Amino acid sequence: MVRTRGLGRASGTGRGRDMSQDAHQPEVPQRRRSIASVRRQRVHVTEDVTQTPEDVPQLNEDVSHVSNVTPEMTGVVDAADAEGVAINGSEDSSAVDEGFPGGPRDPSVLTGFAKHVAHSIWSGEERPELKLVSHGRKVDKFGRPTPEIEDMIAATGLSPLIRCSVITTDPGLISAFVERWHRETSTFHQPVGELTITLDDVASLLHLPITGALHTFESLVTSKAVVLLTELLEVSFEEAKAETRQASGPYVRLSWLREMYQSRCQARRWVVAARAYLLHLVGCTLFANKSATHVYVVHLEAFRDLAQAGGFSWGAAALVHLYDHLNEASQTLTR
Repeated sequence: MVRTRGLGRASGTGRGRDMSQDAHQPEVPQRRRSIASVRRQRVHVTEDVTQTPEDVPQLNEDVSHVSNVTPEMTGVVDAADAEGVAINGSEDSSAVDEGFPGGPRDPSVLTGFAKHVAHSIWSGEERPELKLVSHGRKVDKFGRPTPEIEDMIAATGLSPLIRCSVITTDPGLISAFVERWHRETSTFHQPVGELTITLDDVASLLHLPITGALHTFESLVTSKAVVLLTELLEVSFEEAKAETRQASGPYVRLSWLREMYQSRCQARRWVVAARAYLLHLVGCTLFANKSATHVYVVHLEAFRDLAQAGGFSWGAAALVHLYDHLNEASQTLTR
């Protein structure tokens, strides 16, 4: 079992920044921040704090200039209160200032919380479990690359992905983590504190390089995707155009890539076969999308020069892709 730093530290003895076990702080009841799962349980927790006369001293006896007489409300204060009611439209403006019920009290940090799934769940709008897609079986069925291109695949640093594919079996667990993810902080909001996924986690679990150049995947229109397919996979213009039309955009089907790989191996076009294999591999693992059947053609650009592909920080690219999809999955309308 590999213990990662990003998640492992939170389960240790640490209690947060600038805090230690030796620090003596006054015992002040702390407000616990509610989360969506607590809202579902509808368990109301209250603290029974009884104040005795010894606990609350009469401070006005020690200060001679403090009077017990309540000052009368002046006309200036009354006018200010009336103006505040007119501006806010309601006397209860403190609820707006405190943020969201059961959520952040200061909405200046989590600026998009109104569209977050946790806010909807707290408001009684339960979201079904997310529909999850796993390509583990596709990778296993595709198998390892032919011996003629094994060295090419290994040189890119992506060969560990062949053994890292998993078949998702617990959608409830993943949905629970998604409900606690916030795009503003890129962290999971947990009872033990804020947790995140780090580059060290990616390197430890996926064994991908986390140092090197960061390849920039820019947006790609369908016409340029067709040109890229004809250049790097050596298909005809008509065939590339027909495939992008079938995929409804600058994408290709994973099944089509498997066919391309087999045909290029039969033609002994090993470099082209390696590109098809790698695009299928990252489309099933690092850069999987919600389509469950397609892969974005833009990733093929990274395999134009297979010798150069080994210098990319694939772990960083995978982490960016994961953060982007967690941001989208945490929104109320995402299914």
